[in-house]
Amino acid sequence: MTVREKLLLRNKGLIENGPITIVAFGDSITHGAFEVDVIDYDSVYHRLLAKMLTDIRSYVPVNVINSGICGATAKQSLSRMERDIFKYEPDLVIVCFGLNDVNGTLEDYLGSMKVIFENCLSRNIETVFLTPNMMNTYVPEDTPKEFIKYATKTAQYQQSGRVDTFIESAAALARKMGVKVADCYSIWKELSKTEDTTALLSNRINHPKRELHKMFAEAILNEIIDLGETVKLVEENTVYRGI
Repeated sequence: MTVREKLLLRNKGLIENGPITIVAFGDSITHGAFEVDVIDYDSVYHRLLAKMLTDIRSYVPVNVINSGICGATAKQSLSRMERDIFKYEPDLVIVCFGLNDVNGTLEDYLGSMKVIFENCLSRNIETVFLTPNMMNTYVPEDTPKEFIKYATKTAQYQQSGRVDTFIESAAALARKMGVKVADCYSIWKELSKTEDTTALLSNRINHPKRELHKMFAEAILNEIIDLGETVKLVEENTVYRGI
């Protein structure tokens, strides 16, 4: 079932089909990384998404499995799909890779994303590709000393258009395959026309600040729920009456 369909279930339906289960599959952004050596699980986008869903209908429980691992690439993560995604029998899989993958080849990245998408779709799991934020466009003065070398490289990746090519190509692949795309990268690109997007990164390299995770959650929600229609269908009184 889709998340929208489960969100509308009553008692009998939940007994038959279970609560909403979401797996977030990705790298450090999904893991919950913010400042250097800081993990904040309460502020990560998939936790915010779960809260948004229960705000729509509190009666339906939402379970989120965090399968994000710092430093992971899509290629490295192929071997852990069964363990970290499918054994949970999710209703929704959120896929968010790209910012580590730019250190490798575009072919490896797209090939691996294709395998991830194919495996989710073959199991009839609702799937969303969450495009990540931009990387830093320069090396700020407050960049931790031990990360200056890498920040210089990521700034070059961003300024040269390399990151654009990777993320936009993956988004095109997802759409071609019928995977929904929560395209936050495009939102960041628009922001970059008027704002210093590097200042929006907690670690000044690739981890967005906490308030930007709300944007991620809202983008995913807009892909999986027709809010106007769903709110009309939701029954306000969800007290169990034994029927």
